Amino acid sequence: MAILCTTTSPAEKEHEPKQDLVKDQTPLIFNPSLLNLQSQIPNQFIWPDEEKPSIDIPELNVPFIDLSSQNSTLEAPRVIAEACTKHGFFLVVNHGVSESLISDANRLMERFFDMPLAGKQKAQRKPGESCGYASSFTGRFSTKLPWKETLSFQFSNEKSGSRTVQDYFSDTLGQEFEQFGKVYQDYCEAMSSLSLKIMELLGLSLGVNRDYFRGFFEENDSIMRLNHYPPCQTPDLTLGTGPHCDPSSLTILHQDHVNGLQVFVDNQWQSIRPNPKAFVVNIGDTFMALSNGIFKSCLHRAVVNRESARKSMAFFLCPKKDKVVKPPSDILEKMTTRKYPDFTWSMFLEFTQKHYRADVNTLDSFSNWVITNKNPI
Repeated sequence: MAILCTTTSPAEKEHEPKQDLVKDQTPLIFNPSLLNLQSQIPNQFIWPDEEKPSIDIPELNVPFIDLSSQNSTLEAPRVIAEACTKHGFFLVVNHGVSESLISDANRLMERFFDMPLAGKQKAQRKPGESCGYASSFTGRFSTKLPWKETLSFQFSNEKSGSRTVQDYFSDTLGQEFEQFGKVYQDYCEAMSSLSLKIMELLGLSLGVNRDYFRGFFEENDSIMRLNHYPPCQTPDLTLGTGPHCDPSSLTILHQDHVNGLQVFVDNQWQSIRPNPKAFVVNIGDTFMALSNGIFKSCLHRAVVNRESARKSMAFFLCPKKDKVVKPPSDILEKMTTRKYPDFTWSMFLEFTQKHYRADVNTLDSFSNWVITNKNPI
Protein backbone atom coordinates (compact mmCIF):
# COMPACT_ATOMS: atom_id res chain seq x y z
CA MET A 1 0.00 0.00 0.00
CA ALA A 2 2.95 2.26 0.48
CA ILE A 3 6.69 2.32 -0.04
CA LEU A 4 10.10 3.03 1.47
CA CYS A 5 12.37 1.60 4.11
CA THR A 6 15.95 0.51 4.53
CA THR A 7 16.55 -3.21 4.55
CA THR A 8 19.78 -3.20 6.51
CA SER A 9 18.30 -2.56 9.94
CA PRO A 10 14.57 -1.80 9.65
CA ALA A 11 13.89 -1.50 13.35
CA GLU A 12 16.47 1.24 13.82
CA LYS A 13 15.15 3.80 11.35
CA GLU A 14 14.35 7.21 12.78
CA HIS A 15 10.67 7.98 13.26
CA GLU A 16 10.42 11.01 11.03
CA PRO A 17 8.44 12.05 7.95
CA LYS A 18 10.14 11.44 4.64
CA GLN A 19 11.47 14.40 2.69
CA ASP A 20 11.03 13.12 -0.88
CA LEU A 21 7.57 14.50 -1.57
CA VAL A 22 7.16 16.18 -4.95
CA LYS A 23 7.19 19.96 -4.58
CA ASP A 24 6.14 22.40 -7.28
CA GLN A 25 7.55 20.51 -10.24
CA THR A 26 6.16 18.64 -13.20
CA PRO A 27 6.13 14.97 -12.21
CA LEU A 28 7.78 12.33 -14.35
CA ILE A 29 5.36 10.32 -16.51
CA PHE A 30 5.65 6.58 -16.01
CA ASN A 31 5.33 4.96 -19.43
CA PRO A 32 7.39 1.72 -19.33
CA SER A 33 7.11 1.03 -23.06
CA LEU A 34 9.01 4.29 -23.67
CA LEU A 35 11.25 4.18 -20.61
CA ASN A 36 12.55 0.74 -21.59
CA LEU A 37 13.75 2.15 -24.91
CA GLN A 38 16.27 4.34 -23.08
CA SER A 39 19.77 3.05 -22.40
CA GLN A 40 19.14 3.35 -18.66
CA ILE A 41 16.02 3.87 -16.58
CA PRO A 42 15.69 7.39 -15.07
CA ASN A 43 17.51 8.00 -11.80
CA GLN A 44 14.22 8.49 -9.97
CA PHE A 45 13.58 4.73 -10.33
CA ILE A 46 17.03 3.64 -9.16
CA TRP A 47 17.17 2.56 -5.52
CA PRO A 48 20.24 2.82 -3.24
CA ASP A 49 22.58 -0.18 -3.29
CA GLU A 50 21.56 -1.34 0.19
CA GLU A 51 17.89 -1.43 -0.86
CA LYS A 52 18.17 -3.03 -4.29
CA PRO A 53 16.52 -6.43 -4.77
CA SER A 54 18.27 -9.64 -3.81
CA ILE A 55 19.04 -12.11 -6.58
CA ASP A 56 18.61 -15.46 -4.82
CA ILE A 57 16.44 -15.64 -1.73
CA PRO A 58 14.84 -18.54 0.17
CA GLU A 59 11.13 -19.27 0.13
CA LEU A 60 9.13 -18.35 3.22
CA ASN A 61 7.34 -21.23 4.92
CA VAL A 62 3.83 -19.79 5.03
CA PRO A 63 1.04 -21.84 6.66
CA PHE A 64 -2.07 -22.81 4.70
CA ILE A 65 -5.44 -22.28 6.37
CA ASP A 66 -8.22 -24.46 4.91
CA LEU A 67 -11.45 -22.56 5.51
CA SER A 68 -13.61 -25.51 4.42
CA SER A 69 -12.21 -27.83 7.06
CA GLN A 70 -14.30 -28.67 10.11
CA ASN A 71 -11.13 -28.20 12.13
CA SER A 72 -10.69 -24.61 10.94
CA THR A 73 -12.00 -23.21 14.21
CA LEU A 74 -9.88 -25.65 16.26
CA GLU A 75 -6.47 -25.85 14.61
CA ALA A 76 -6.46 -22.65 12.53
CA PRO A 77 -6.36 -20.16 15.46
CA ARG A 78 -3.20 -21.80 16.83
CA VAL A 79 -1.49 -21.83 13.41
CA ILE A 80 -2.54 -18.25 12.70
CA ALA A 81 -1.32 -17.06 16.09
CA GLU A 82 2.08 -18.64 15.49
CA ALA A 83 2.42 -17.00 12.06
CA CYS A 84 1.09 -13.60 13.12
CA THR A 85 3.35 -13.26 16.15
CA LYS A 86 6.35 -13.91 13.89
CA HIS A 87 5.61 -12.26 10.53
CA GLY A 88 1.86 -11.78 10.03
CA PHE A 89 1.52 -13.77 6.77
CA PHE A 90 -0.57 -16.86 5.98
CA LEU A 91 -2.46 -18.36 3.02
CA VAL A 92 -6.14 -19.27 2.86
CA VAL A 93 -7.46 -21.99 0.57
CA ASN A 94 -10.97 -23.36 -0.04
CA HIS A 95 -12.07 -19.84 0.72
CA GLY A 96 -15.40 -19.98 -1.10
CA VAL A 97 -14.71 -17.13 -3.53
CA SER A 98 -15.89 -18.07 -7.01
CA GLU A 99 -13.11 -19.00 -9.44
CA SER A 100 -15.05 -17.35 -12.26
CA LEU A 101 -15.25 -14.09 -10.28
CA ILE A 102 -11.50 -14.14 -9.67
CA SER A 103 -10.91 -14.88 -13.36
CA ASP A 104 -13.20 -12.03 -14.47
CA ALA A 105 -11.50 -9.60 -12.10
CA ASN A 106 -8.07 -10.58 -13.44
CA ARG A 107 -9.23 -10.34 -17.06
CA LEU A 108 -10.67 -6.85 -16.59
CA MET A 109 -7.57 -5.73 -14.72
CA GLU A 110 -5.50 -6.74 -17.74
CA ARG A 111 -7.85 -4.84 -20.04
CA PHE A 112 -7.54 -1.69 -17.95
CA PHE A 113 -3.74 -1.68 -17.82
CA ASP A 114 -3.54 -2.45 -21.56
CA MET A 115 -5.37 0.81 -22.28
CA PRO A 116 -3.46 3.83 -23.62
CA LEU A 117 -2.08 6.07 -20.88
CA ALA A 118 -4.58 8.84 -21.69
CA GLY A 119 -7.48 6.47 -21.05
CA LYS A 120 -6.13 5.36 -17.69
CA GLN A 121 -5.48 8.96 -16.69
CA LYS A 122 -9.24 9.64 -16.73
CA ALA A 123 -9.09 8.09 -13.27
CA GLN A 124 -5.91 9.98 -12.26
CA ARG A 125 -5.40 10.08 -8.50
CA LYS A 126 -5.56 13.59 -7.05
CA PRO A 127 -2.88 14.85 -4.63
CA GLY A 128 -3.54 13.79 -1.05
CA GLU A 129 -6.07 11.12 -2.02
CA SER A 130 -5.72 7.35 -1.70
CA CYS A 131 -7.84 6.33 -4.68
CA GLY A 132 -7.57 6.63 -8.46
CA TYR A 133 -4.98 5.74 -11.09
CA ALA A 134 -1.34 6.24 -10.11
CA SER A 135 1.55 5.82 -12.54
CA SER A 136 4.40 4.91 -10.20
CA PHE A 137 3.31 7.58 -7.63
CA THR A 138 5.28 10.12 -9.66
CA GLY A 139 2.94 12.84 -8.45
CA ARG A 140 3.73 12.11 -4.79
CA PHE A 141 7.44 11.31 -4.61
CA SER A 142 10.61 12.43 -6.36
CA THR A 143 12.97 9.56 -5.46
CA LYS A 144 12.84 5.78 -5.10
CA LEU A 145 9.89 5.52 -7.47
CA PRO A 146 8.30 2.07 -7.77
CA TRP A 147 8.21 0.36 -11.17
CA LYS A 148 4.44 -0.08 -11.29
CA GLU A 149 1.06 1.44 -11.98
CA THR A 150 -2.05 1.00 -9.86
CA LEU A 151 -5.77 1.63 -9.80
CA SER A 152 -7.30 2.03 -6.34
CA PHE A 153 -10.93 2.54 -5.37
CA GLN A 154 -12.98 2.66 -2.20
CA PHE A 155 -15.43 0.03 -1.01
CA SER A 156 -18.06 0.59 1.65
CA ASN A 157 -19.82 -2.32 3.37
CA GLU A 158 -22.55 -0.18 4.89
CA LYS A 159 -25.85 -1.92 5.56
CA SER A 160 -27.62 0.61 3.34
CA GLY A 161 -26.50 -1.44 0.34
CA SER A 162 -24.10 1.13 -1.10
CA ARG A 163 -22.77 0.38 -4.61
CA THR A 164 -19.62 2.45 -4.12
CA VAL A 165 -17.42 0.53 -6.55
CA GLN A 166 -19.99 0.24 -9.29
CA ASP A 167 -20.72 3.96 -9.13
CA TYR A 168 -16.99 4.79 -9.14
CA PHE A 169 -16.31 3.11 -12.49
CA SER A 170 -19.35 4.60 -14.20
CA ASP A 171 -18.82 8.10 -12.80
CA THR A 172 -15.05 8.20 -13.34
CA LEU A 173 -14.47 6.23 -16.54
CA GLY A 174 -17.89 6.33 -18.20
CA GLN A 175 -20.85 4.04 -18.76
CA GLU A 176 -18.77 1.77 -21.02
CA PHE A 177 -17.04 0.62 -17.82
CA GLU A 178 -20.29 -0.49 -16.21
CA GLN A 179 -19.23 -4.17 -16.46
CA PHE A 180 -15.95 -3.34 -14.67
CA GLY A 181 -17.96 -1.78 -11.87
CA LYS A 182 -20.25 -4.78 -11.49
CA VAL A 183 -17.39 -7.28 -11.38
CA TYR A 184 -15.30 -5.32 -8.90
CA GLN A 185 -18.34 -4.53 -6.75
CA ASP A 186 -18.96 -8.28 -6.50
CA TYR A 187 -15.27 -8.98 -5.91
CA CYS A 188 -15.03 -6.44 -3.09
CA GLU A 189 -18.17 -7.83 -1.46
CA ALA A 190 -16.63 -11.31 -1.63
CA MET A 191 -13.39 -9.98 -0.12
CA SER A 192 -15.29 -8.21 2.65
CA SER A 193 -17.15 -11.43 3.52
CA LEU A 194 -13.91 -13.41 3.47
CA SER A 195 -12.26 -10.77 5.68
CA LEU A 196 -14.98 -11.15 8.30
CA LYS A 197 -14.47 -14.94 8.38
CA ILE A 198 -10.75 -14.38 8.87
CA MET A 199 -11.48 -11.84 11.60
CA GLU A 200 -13.34 -14.53 13.54
CA LEU A 201 -10.23 -16.71 13.46
CA LEU A 202 -7.98 -13.78 14.41
CA GLY A 203 -10.21 -13.13 17.40
CA LEU A 204 -9.96 -16.76 18.52
CA SER A 205 -6.19 -16.60 17.96
CA LEU A 206 -5.98 -13.68 20.40
CA GLY A 207 -8.31 -15.23 22.97
CA VAL A 208 -11.13 -12.82 22.11
CA ASN A 209 -14.75 -13.68 21.41
CA ARG A 210 -14.96 -14.75 17.75
CA ASP A 211 -17.63 -12.14 17.06
CA TYR A 212 -15.66 -9.17 18.43
CA PHE A 213 -13.50 -8.27 15.41
CA ARG A 214 -16.17 -9.43 12.98
CA GLY A 215 -18.50 -6.86 14.50
CA PHE A 216 -15.78 -4.21 14.54
CA PHE A 217 -15.25 -4.55 10.77
CA GLU A 218 -18.83 -5.36 9.71
CA GLU A 219 -19.34 -1.88 8.22
CA ASN A 220 -15.84 -1.45 6.83
CA ASP A 221 -14.53 1.42 4.66
CA SER A 222 -11.94 -0.50 2.67
CA ILE A 223 -9.70 0.02 -0.35
CA MET A 224 -9.27 -2.20 -3.40
CA ARG A 225 -6.10 -1.91 -5.47
CA LEU A 226 -5.14 -3.37 -8.84
CA ASN A 227 -1.35 -3.59 -9.35
CA HIS A 228 0.55 -3.85 -12.63
CA TYR A 229 4.31 -4.37 -12.62
CA PRO A 230 5.58 -4.11 -16.24
CA PRO A 231 8.80 -5.82 -17.35
CA CYS A 232 11.91 -3.72 -16.71
CA GLN A 233 15.20 -3.87 -18.61
CA THR A 234 17.20 -3.37 -15.39
CA PRO A 235 15.22 -5.12 -12.60
CA ASP A 236 18.35 -5.22 -10.44
CA LEU A 237 18.25 -1.42 -10.06
CA THR A 238 14.62 -0.83 -9.09
CA LEU A 239 11.69 -2.24 -7.13
CA GLY A 240 8.06 -2.81 -8.06
CA THR A 241 7.01 -1.79 -4.57
CA GLY A 242 9.53 -0.69 -1.96
CA PRO A 243 9.72 -2.19 1.54
CA HIS A 244 6.69 -1.22 3.61
CA CYS A 245 4.15 -2.37 6.15
CA ASP A 246 0.50 -1.96 5.17
CA PRO A 247 -1.20 0.80 7.20
CA SER A 248 -4.59 -0.94 6.82
CA SER A 249 -5.92 -3.72 9.06
CA LEU A 250 -5.78 -6.78 6.85
CA THR A 251 -4.62 -7.37 3.26
CA ILE A 252 -6.03 -10.12 1.07
CA LEU A 253 -3.85 -10.50 -2.01
CA HIS A 254 -4.37 -12.55 -5.14
CA GLN A 255 -1.20 -13.04 -7.20
CA ASP A 256 -0.95 -14.15 -10.79
CA HIS A 257 1.62 -16.81 -11.79
CA VAL A 258 4.64 -14.46 -11.73
CA ASN A 259 6.92 -14.36 -8.67
CA GLY A 260 7.49 -11.01 -7.00
CA LEU A 261 6.25 -10.86 -3.39
CA GLN A 262 9.00 -10.87 -0.75
CA VAL A 263 8.81 -10.64 3.06
CA PHE A 264 11.55 -9.57 5.50
CA VAL A 265 11.74 -12.36 8.11
CA ASP A 266 14.63 -13.49 10.33
CA ASN A 267 16.74 -10.60 9.06
CA GLN A 268 16.52 -11.67 5.41
CA TRP A 269 14.20 -11.36 2.42
CA GLN A 270 12.12 -14.44 1.66
CA SER A 271 9.67 -15.03 -1.18
CA ILE A 272 6.05 -16.19 -1.21
CA ARG A 273 5.38 -18.37 -4.22
CA PRO A 274 2.27 -17.49 -6.26
CA ASN A 275 -0.68 -19.85 -5.87
CA PRO A 276 -3.73 -18.88 -7.97
CA LYS A 277 -6.00 -21.02 -5.78
CA ALA A 278 -4.96 -19.28 -2.57
CA PHE A 279 -5.12 -15.79 -1.15
CA VAL A 280 -2.12 -14.33 0.66
CA VAL A 281 -3.29 -12.71 3.90
CA ASN A 282 -1.20 -10.37 6.02
CA ILE A 283 -1.69 -8.25 9.12
CA GLY A 284 -1.57 -4.46 8.71
CA ASP A 285 -0.56 -1.69 11.11
CA THR A 286 -4.12 -0.94 12.20
CA PHE A 287 -4.75 -4.51 13.32
CA MET A 288 -1.35 -4.55 14.98
CA ALA A 289 -2.66 -1.64 17.06
CA LEU A 290 -5.92 -3.51 17.73
CA SER A 291 -3.90 -6.44 19.06
CA ASN A 292 -1.73 -4.08 21.14
CA GLY A 293 1.32 -5.24 19.23
CA ILE A 294 0.83 -9.00 19.74
CA PHE A 295 0.33 -9.62 16.01
CA LYS A 296 2.96 -8.19 13.67
CA SER A 297 2.65 -6.01 10.61
CA CYS A 298 5.64 -7.24 8.63
CA LEU A 299 7.92 -5.52 6.13
CA HIS A 300 7.35 -6.69 2.55
CA ARG A 301 8.05 -5.57 -1.03
CA ALA A 302 7.58 -6.55 -4.69
CA VAL A 303 10.34 -7.09 -7.26
CA VAL A 304 10.14 -6.95 -11.06
CA ASN A 305 11.78 -8.88 -13.88
CA ARG A 306 12.81 -8.48 -17.55
CA GLU A 307 10.51 -11.02 -19.17
CA SER A 308 7.03 -10.94 -17.69
CA ALA A 309 4.53 -8.42 -16.43
CA ARG A 310 3.17 -9.22 -12.97
CA LYS A 311 -0.34 -8.38 -11.78
CA SER A 312 -1.97 -8.68 -8.41
CA MET A 313 -5.20 -7.64 -6.69
CA ALA A 314 -5.10 -6.38 -3.10
CA PHE A 315 -8.11 -5.81 -0.86
CA PHE A 316 -7.17 -3.65 2.14
CA LEU A 317 -9.67 -4.16 4.95
CA CYS A 318 -10.07 -0.97 6.99
CA PRO A 319 -12.47 -0.02 9.80
CA LYS A 320 -15.25 2.47 9.29
CA LYS A 321 -13.44 5.80 9.17
CA ASP A 322 -14.84 7.19 12.43
CA LYS A 323 -14.41 3.95 14.38
CA VAL A 324 -12.04 4.30 17.33
CA VAL A 325 -9.12 1.87 17.05
CA LYS A 326 -8.19 0.44 20.45
CA PRO A 327 -7.58 -3.11 21.70
CA PRO A 328 -10.48 -5.02 23.29
CA SER A 329 -10.52 -5.28 27.08
CA ASP A 330 -9.84 -9.04 26.88
CA ILE A 331 -6.38 -8.24 25.50
CA LEU A 332 -5.62 -5.21 27.69
CA GLU A 333 -6.46 -7.11 30.89
CA LYS A 334 -3.57 -9.48 30.15
CA MET A 335 -1.03 -6.73 29.37
CA THR A 336 0.50 -4.06 31.57
CA THR A 337 0.81 -1.21 29.05
CA ARG A 338 -0.89 0.27 26.02
CA LYS A 339 1.50 0.42 23.07
CA TYR A 340 -0.49 2.83 20.89
CA PRO A 341 -2.94 5.69 21.52
CA ASP A 342 -6.56 5.61 20.42
CA PHE A 343 -7.07 6.80 16.84
CA THR A 344 -9.47 6.59 13.92
CA TRP A 345 -8.73 5.12 10.50
CA SER A 346 -9.42 8.48 8.86
CA MET A 347 -6.61 10.04 10.95
CA PHE A 348 -4.15 7.29 10.09
CA LEU A 349 -5.04 7.31 6.39
CA GLU A 350 -4.53 11.08 6.19
CA PHE A 351 -1.15 10.72 7.93
CA THR A 352 0.09 8.20 5.34
CA GLN A 353 -1.24 10.20 2.39
CA LYS A 354 -0.18 13.72 3.36
CA HIS A 355 2.53 13.57 6.02
CA TYR A 356 4.53 10.35 5.86
CA ARG A 357 5.85 7.95 3.23
CA ALA A 358 4.91 4.66 4.87
CA ASP A 359 7.65 2.30 6.05
CA VAL A 360 8.35 -0.18 8.84
CA ASN A 361 7.97 2.60 11.45
CA THR A 362 4.71 4.12 10.21
CA LEU A 363 2.61 3.10 13.21
CA ASP A 364 5.19 4.26 15.76
CA SER A 365 5.74 7.52 13.90
CA PHE A 366 1.99 8.10 13.70
CA SER A 367 1.61 7.37 17.43
CA ASN A 368 4.30 9.92 18.25
CA TRP A 369 2.61 12.41 15.91
CA VAL A 370 -0.76 11.90 17.61
CA ILE A 371 0.73 12.35 21.07
CA THR A 372 2.92 15.33 20.10
CA ASN A 373 0.12 17.17 18.34
CA LYS A 374 -2.51 16.03 20.85
CA ASN A 375 -4.83 15.26 17.97
CA PRO A 376 -8.33 14.52 19.27
CA ILE A 377 -10.17 11.49 17.94
